[in-house]
Amino acid sequence: MTALQMRPEDTISQLVDVEIVVPVHNEERALRPSILALHDYVRTQPWTHRIVIADNASTDATQAVASALIEELPDVSYLRLEEKGRGRALRLAWGTANARVVAYMDVDLSTDLAALPVLVAPLLSGHSDVAIGTRLSSASRVIRGPKREFISRTYNRLLRLALRSRFSDAQCGFKAVRADRLPALLEQVKDQEWFFDTELLVVAERTGLRIHEVPVDWVDDPDSRVDIVSTAIADLRGIVRLSRDIAAGRIRVSDVPQSGGPGQVLRFIAVGIGSTALFAALYLLARTVMDPVAANVVALLLATAANTAVNRSFTFGISGRDRWWVHQAKGYAVLGVALVITTATAVLLPATATRTVELVALTAANLFATLVRFILFRSWIFGGSR
Repeated sequence: MTALQMRPEDTISQLVDVEIVVPVHNEERALRPSILALHDYVRTQPWTHRIVIADNASTDATQAVASALIEELPDVSYLRLEEKGRGRALRLAWGTANARVVAYMDVDLSTDLAALPVLVAPLLSGHSDVAIGTRLSSASRVIRGPKREFISRTYNRLLRLALRSRFSDAQCGFKAVRADRLPALLEQVKDQEWFFDTELLVVAERTGLRIHEVPVDWVDDPDSRVDIVSTAIADLRGIVRLSRDIAAGRIRVSDVPQSGGPGQVLRFIAVGIGSTALFAALYLLARTVMDPVAANVVALLLATAANTAVNRSFTFGISGRDRWWVHQAKGYAVLGVALVITTATAVLLPATATRTVELVALTAANLFATLVRFILFRSWIFGGSR
């Protein structure tokens, strides 16, 4: 990663309370008034500070504007990267910071600066580890178009469903982290662009860090250069990749309580539908060489192993290999319930029943058994592991 740093050495060597990073890309017009406004505001605060302009490979006069600012304002410095990416800029700027708390905000200052002291206060006191601004609280005051509002709410709902997140707003450009928590976080965060924020919060939540949310007053920037479509696609890819990492145990987690409720039920239903489809396919395959009862048993054995493994990671949020075999053994114990229900159905089928009738009857029986299985999974198998 190639970077040019323009920080006065005497400034860098001084430990400050809060270092605020402002990522920019081709912001020659907005940069000066925004930095001046931010500078004037933080000067009124009781904590020491530093402002860092993190330039993401700008091709306009951004660097010249930044150079003038650092000459004029001793507590402002400049960092230039030759590669684009907000996550890349934050990783480098935060990683080289000399501060107790590191923060960042968008250059358009869409978020009212009055929320900044509230954002960093719980981190400076040691009460919390991460702090984020949220536009989705009932106490927030937000001015933006219906399209962006819909996209934002949909994205955060998707995160709650797919990744079981509990924070309300992943993409608000107004966040802060305790510097002593950063190394362990950044070690596990892979994204270098827009998904960086989301991944950082998911990792923080799953490693047991306390996240403080601040309702903000926020006004949409009509001149925003964010490509909504490409960003949405990249975020979806990030969700898929992060889901795989969590399922594979590649994110080290602590004993963090996992939320249940409707999201957990929906995830279990999704897994149930998938495992039922797998059962049906396996049954039809086995039925070519076996009678209905034997084919049912074989299909259930294989589908149950897959069902338990996927529910373990996706529905109940348990990663790693610890107690994996115990969970599988209990899963097969619960299989006894499904086996009784579906085997009884197979035995009661008339000898003249067609393959289609057999399949429909056994699939319906398996769906009923799935409901019973959810109750036992939640209360017995994974009840003490979340």
